This record gives sequence, C-alpha cells and structure tokens, in this order.
Amino acid sequence: MAGNSGGPWGGGGGSGGGGNRGNGNDNRGGRRPGEGGGQQIPEIDEIVRKGQEQLRVLMGGRGGRSGGSGGDGEGPSFGRGSFIVGGIALLALWAYASVYTVAPEERAVELFLGERFAVREPGLNFAPWPIVTAEVVEVTTNRTESIGTARSGSGDAGLMLTTDENIVDIDFEVVWNISDPEAYLFNLAEPRETVRAVSEAAMREVIAAAQLAPILNRDRQIIADTVQQLIQDTLDSYESGINVVRLNLDRADPPAEVIDAFRDVQAAEQERDRLERQADAYANRVLAGARGEAAQLLEEAEAYRALVVNEAEGEASRFSAVLAEYLLAPEVTRQRLYLETMERVLGGMDTIILDTDATGGTGGVVPYLPLNELRTRGN
Repeated sequence: MAGNSGGPWGGGGGSGGGGNRGNGNDNRGGRRPGEGGGQQIPEIDEIVRKGQEQLRVLMGGRGGRSGGSGGDGEGPSFGRGSFIVGGIALLALWAYASVYTVAPEERAVELFLGERFAVREPGLNFAPWPIVTAEVVEVTTNRTESIGTARSGSGDAGLMLTTDENIVDIDFEVVWNISDPEAYLFNLAEPRETVRAVSEAAMREVIAAAQLAPILNRDRQIIADTVQQLIQDTLDSYESGINVVRLNLDRADPPAEVIDAFRDVQAAEQERDRLERQADAYANRVLAGARGEAAQLLEEAEAYRALVVNEAEGEASRFSAVLAEYLLAPEVTRQRLYLETMERVLGGMDTIILDTDATGGTGGVVPYLPLNELRTRGN
C-alpha cells in the first residue's frame, strides 16, 4: 500500500490490477489549487464505476471489483432478483391487457384463438391475452341510415318508379340497433352498407307495387310499416344480428323538375272530382224524384185495379143473387127489377103526372111531390 499515492479514490490497489480501468494513470485528476498533497479529487470514471457496482449489488450481483482472479469482467450481470422484478412487471402488463370493462349499453364477444367463444354481459371481465381476445360493441345505441335525394346527397337515390309509371322522390330514415353482437361481428362485412342497400331495395320493391296518389296521400304509414317488415325479414335471412327499430318516411313528392306541372294536374283532378260529385248529387236527386213518382203511379194503378176488380166482383155477386131469386119467382123478380130501375132513373128528376079522364082527354097537369120532401118540409 506504500506505493499507492492516490489515496482511497486514487489509482486503486490490489495485486491483480486486471480490473483497474485507470491503466496506471492514477493522478489524472490532479490536485486542487492551494491544497496539500495528502488527498486527490475522485475521477469521473471512478465515480461512474462505483455507481455501476452499487447497482449490481442492488440487482443481486457481487459487490466490489474483481481483484486478482482476472477472469471476471466488469459488465452487468443479472441475478434472481432482476428476473423476479421483470416477471412481476410482465405479469402486471399481462393482467392489464387481459382485464376489460363492458359498459351497460355494450356487449363483448370473446375470441379463443380467433374463433368465437362467448358473449359477455356488462361488468368487469377477464380474457387471458393473447389466447383470448374481446370485441366490444354497443348494442342499445340506435344508428340511423338516411336514404333519399335530400339527405344522402345522391342525385337519384330517392327517385323511384311506381306501378302506374310515375316517378316519386322519397326521403326516409332507417333506425336500427344490434340484437345479436356475435352475428353482427361475424356474418356481415359492412353492416352499415348492408342496411342501406337492403333498405333502398325494399323501398323500391314496395313503391313499384303501389300507385302514385296513395303514396302521396293516405298510404304513407302503410308503406312505412311494410318496408320496415321487409327490411327486417331480409336482414334476418342474412343472420345479421340487426334489429330495425323504426322507419321514418319523411317525404314523398314528385321530382323537383316536374313538381309545378304535377300540382297543376292535381288541381285539375280535384276540380274534376268536385264536378263529378256535383253531377252525381244532381243525378241522385233527379233519380230519386223519378223513382218516387214511379212508385206513386204504381200504387195508384194498383189501387184502381183493386177497385175495379172489387166492383166487378160485387156486381157479379149481386147478379148471381138476383138470378137465384129470379129462378125462384120470375114474375115477382121481374116486377121488382123494373121498379128498382125506374126508381133509379126517375129518382133524380122532377116528376109531372098527366091525369087523363075517361074519354081520353087530359084532365090536368098535377106535379108529383115526393112524400119524403113533404116530410122534410113539415119538419
């Protein structure tokens, strides 16, 4: 130690100087001005080397420099402690990658080596990564697809041909959500584009079977319900896992290029309908009157027919009764008939009796005064 003039932070002693990076130059740092020669300033490389040795001690390596064996270098060496710390860090990272949370409006589909494995409910879930992975989708959120000229920006997306060869411009919205997340993820490559294509095709199919006037007026809700059911049936046939919530038929008008002419036609049709209704009302009124008169004439004719028939039947009955009496007493019946006839003939006229004498001359004119009138006058 007598030959080590560098002190405890100097060139470093030891007989095996193989671990000394100073290579014999122990006093490179020099001395501070004004100080004695008893202690040198530590060199920078010595400070760094000492920090490395302390770090190796903390990581489980050997402390101090190798001295004399010459076989051990000064590079970093990792022991059991470093592996434990590294293992704990990797375990923490693996747990962080394996634990996930599913919100109430979401569902998670777990994949085991890329194959569908299970569907997880909301809450904290565990999927050991990378063997099991999870795809989280929102199932209760409503998604909207707008189709038509005004909304989609396409020039002809809403122009559709009706069965009476008219063109109608339709704007509508399809509101949908996810009913089966597993089918939604694995059976459709482009879900939104599929919904748009199916919705447009269904609307065109229904419009092609309807006439223009009902589409514009009374059948809009019926058309919306029919199209919604057709879209749902088509998506179910694809096993898409999509539920159609509702369909909003916002607008159904003629194309903008002909809407003025169409309104003129509609006004003319309404005027025609009004005139037709007026004509029908007049025809119904006249027809009802004619039918009433005809019924009255028929009733009068029926009454006259009944009267004539009854009178004829009465005369026939009376004649039959007189005939029966005549057959029993012809002279009496003949006399009675004569008297009844004369009474009927002479009863309504003034009667004058011409009295004749025995010689055949006229004795005088005596007016006949009916006894019934005398009685009446006497009263």
